[in-house]
Amino acid sequence: MVKKREINVQDNIISVITHNNEDYISLTDMVRAKEGNFFIEHWLRNRNTVEFLGIWESINNPGFNSVEFDGIKNMAGLNSFKISVKEFAKKTNAIGLIARAGRYGGTYAHRDIAFEFGTWISPAFKLYLIKEFQRLKEVEGNVNNLEWNFRRSLAATNYRIQTDAIKEKLIPWGDTPQKSDVYIYVEEAELVNLALFGITSKQWKEMYPKEAAQYKNIRDLIDTNKLIVLSNLESLNAMLIRRGTDKMERFEILREAATSQLTSLNKMVKDPGAIESPNKKKLPENN
Repeated sequence: MVKKREINVQDNIISVITHNNEDYISLTDMVRAKEGNFFIEHWLRNRNTVEFLGIWESINNPGFNSVEFDGIKNMAGLNSFKISVKEFAKKTNAIGLIARAGRYGGTYAHRDIAFEFGTWISPAFKLYLIKEFQRLKEVEGNVNNLEWNFRRSLAATNYRIQTDAIKEKLIPWGDTPQKSDVYIYVEEAELVNLALFGITSKQWKEMYPKEAAQYKNIRDLIDTNKLIVLSNLESLNAMLIRRGTDKMERFEILREAATSQLTSLNKMVKDPGAIESPNKKKLPENN
């Protein structure tokens, strides 16, 4: 039995259904919020979209047909390339996108993918979508447990995208593991930490030795707004790495994005601390 709920995102009613015990959000409803003549197929034609879907399926779908997907990825971005959700799902055995007929019909995407699709609507729409989805989950059940699950699912995909970009563009040894590889991954994680929190994870451990002794880290105790921005910054950093942007310029771009996005998120509700983790630690604000 399909369970349908609705959230209101900038005066647009967006349907959310449960499919295989996971939340799927209606892309069909989301499209109505975008100005101009826009179709989901336009988004699917983009090479970055196809690569994102491939990474998501590789992480979450053991039955994903990677061989068939490689053929699709090679065609993505060409003027002649066109594929529907049904075709993509059928050819690759994808589970992240579904096209339903009849009651609750339309195109739905797993919440991870729907959040990414929200970027195509507008950055502001994406942020409101995440905020309203989180509010829905808090209403539906145990707030602490759901927040933990939300943190895990939101952070996992974009962190993987960042590490894949590092492996492809910053590590010159290909498939041969090197001891120094780990330092490159750590440096990029710390770059995001500095842009968002103004401190490194090492500095945080020195400031909060009790929490560090409990194997907690700077990212475990942040509020929901910073969690959303953290996820966005990892995705942005991956894109900049692929473009070949140097580290200093990436830091300035990330820092500016962090400040701008946090300002927008904190204006969404009168009391932005209402859904913060009760265990969160106050971190220095960006100047």
